[in-house]
Amino acid sequence: MVSRHGSIDWLCLPRFDSPACLAALLGTPEHGFWRVAPVGRGACNRRAYRPDTLVLDSVWESEQGAVRVTDFMPPRTQWPCVVRVIEGLSGAVPMRSELRLRFHHGRVVPWIRGVGACTVGAAPPPGARPAAPRGGRPPPAPRPDRARAHATVGENPGGAGRRLALTLVWSPSHRAAPPEPLSVPAETALKQTADFWRNWAAQCRYRGPWREAVVRSLITLKALTYAPTGGIVAAPTTSLPERIGGTGNWDHRYCWLRDSSLTLSCLLRSGYRGEAAAWLGWLVRAVAGDPADLQTVYGVQGQRLLPETEAPWLPGYEGSRPVRFGNSATGQFQLDVYGEVVDALWLSLRAGIAIPAHVWELVEILMGFLQRHWQEPDQGLWQVRGGRRQFVHSKVMAWLAADRALRMGVLLGRNGSSGGWRAMRREVHREVCREGWDPVRRSFVQSYGSSALDASALLIPRLGFLPPGDERVRGTVRAMERLRHGGFVRRYTPDGDGDDAEGAFVSCSLWYADALAATGRTGQAREAFERVLGIRNDVGLLAEQWDPGTGRQLGNAPQAFSHLALVKTAFALSPAPHPAPRTGPAPGRP
Repeated sequence: MVSRHGSIDWLCLPRFDSPACLAALLGTPEHGFWRVAPVGRGACNRRAYRPDTLVLDSVWESEQGAVRVTDFMPPRTQWPCVVRVIEGLSGAVPMRSELRLRFHHGRVVPWIRGVGACTVGAAPPPGARPAAPRGGRPPPAPRPDRARAHATVGENPGGAGRRLALTLVWSPSHRAAPPEPLSVPAETALKQTADFWRNWAAQCRYRGPWREAVVRSLITLKALTYAPTGGIVAAPTTSLPERIGGTGNWDHRYCWLRDSSLTLSCLLRSGYRGEAAAWLGWLVRAVAGDPADLQTVYGVQGQRLLPETEAPWLPGYEGSRPVRFGNSATGQFQLDVYGEVVDALWLSLRAGIAIPAHVWELVEILMGFLQRHWQEPDQGLWQVRGGRRQFVHSKVMAWLAADRALRMGVLLGRNGSSGGWRAMRREVHREVCREGWDPVRRSFVQSYGSSALDASALLIPRLGFLPPGDERVRGTVRAMERLRHGGFVRRYTPDGDGDDAEGAFVSCSLWYADALAATGRTGQAREAFERVLGIRNDVGLLAEQWDPGTGRQLGNAPQAFSHLALVKTAFALSPAPHPAPRTGPAPGRP
C-alpha cells in the first residue's frame, strides 16, 4: 500500500496473511514504513498506474525540477521483491530513501547489518533484505545507505536522466541472502513486469464504454490472487475501519466462500479461464471434508484455523481500535455458503472447465446436509455477530444450491437424488415467498418476521429465484430507496447499534444498479453505476464502503467484493457485444 507521499505503509511478506513488516498504516512511522521521495517534500503532484499494468508512477514537480518514483513487484518464481526506481525528469531534485523495517506487525525492531558496500540485511525471521541501489546509470557521489536509529537511510542528489533502483526482497533468514535480488537489470525487470500485465489485460473480453474501469478491477483481482493455490483474498489489509474511530475493524486477508460464484462468473465472463480454474481448484480443496464443518472463510492455502487476536501495540488507523489479526468468522454458521459453492461448481461445469471426478460426490454430501439443516437460523451474509436469525438471503441461497445441483445432475446424467432436491427447492421457494415477503412494505425483508430491509434482496432476480418482471421484485427494488444514503446504498436498515454511522456499501450500490437495469430502469441504472465509478480513488481502487457525508472510502481496500461487483454490473449495462465465453453443453430443464 503506497501513499501519495511515496511511502509504503503496509507490506506483508511473503503471503497476504503473513505478519506485516511495514505497518505504519495502522500505527505510526515507528511501526514500519519505506518512503522514497524528494527531501523536504510532501505528497506527490500526481500519480497513476501505467495503462493496463500494476506499475505505479508517482511524480513530484518543483522549481528544482521533476522526479518520478516507479513502484512495482516483478512476477516471481521464488522470493517476493519490491522495486522502487527513482528517475530524474528535469533539473536536480535531492532524493531520500528511509526504510524502517518492523517485523511481526510493527512490533519487533530487527537487527540491521551491512553486507558488502551498500547492501543491508535484516533479522530475526522471517528475513526482509533491502538491497543495494542498482540498475541504471550511477548517480554522482551518492551517499551510501546507512543504519540510523533502527532505520536504513539513503540520500541522492538526483539529476535529469539519472536512474537509481532500490530493491526490497524477502527470503527466510536461515537461508543465504540472494546474491542479486533481480536476475536482470532493473530496467529490464520493469519492462518485463509491464509487458506481463499488458499481455494479461489484453485477454479481457469486455468491449463496453467502461473498459478502463473493468480492466483496472480485473488487474486488482489478479493482484489479490495467491498464485501457488489460486486463492483470492477479500483485501490485502486488516482493520481499516468501517467507521473512523469505531471498533468494526476486521482482517480481510483471507478467502470468503461468499465470493465463490461471483468470482467464477466474473473471471469466466471476462475471458480468464485459467484464473477461474485456479480459483475452482482452491475452492474444491478448501471445502473438502465434513459438510457440517464448511466454513465461511479460509486462508490462502486453504487453512481453517485463523485465530482472531488483537494488537494493543498498534493505535489503529486514525485511532480506530482494536487492530485485529485473524478472523473468528470461521466458526460462524452461514447457510448461504452452500449455495455459493454449488453454484460455483455449476458455473465451472457449464463453462467446460475440467472438474475433479469426486465433485459430484461432494455435491451430494453438501446437499444431504442442506436438506437436513436449511430450515435452521444462521448468521447470514453479513456475518452478524449476535443471535442467529432466519435470513431471507440464506434461504434464497439454499434454494440456489438445490436448483444448481439439479442442473448439474442433468448435465452429468446423475439424477438419483433429484426427487428430494426438487421437493426441497419447491418448499424453500414457497416458504421465502410466504415468510420473507412484507405485504406492508411491498418488499422482501432481511429476515422472517422483521421489517428491516436488506440489500441482498436485490440479488433475487440475478440468481433466478424470481424473474425481473415479477411485481415482488419490482416492489423490492423500489423499497431499496429507503436504504439509499447520499446516492449510495447501505447493506441493511440501521438497527441503532452503531450501524447508522456505517457507510454505504459499494457492492450493494452496484447490485442496485444491476437490479434497476434488470427491471427496465436503464437510465437510472447507468447513473447509479457511474456514481460508483466517481468514488474510486486517484488510481481507480475501491474500498468496501463509502461515506457520502465525509466523501471518503471506508473499510479494507482494495476490496475484491467491490471490484467483482463493478465488473459484473459493467457487463450487465453495456450494449456493446462481447465475445461469448466458452461453455459446455446446453443445460436441460431440471
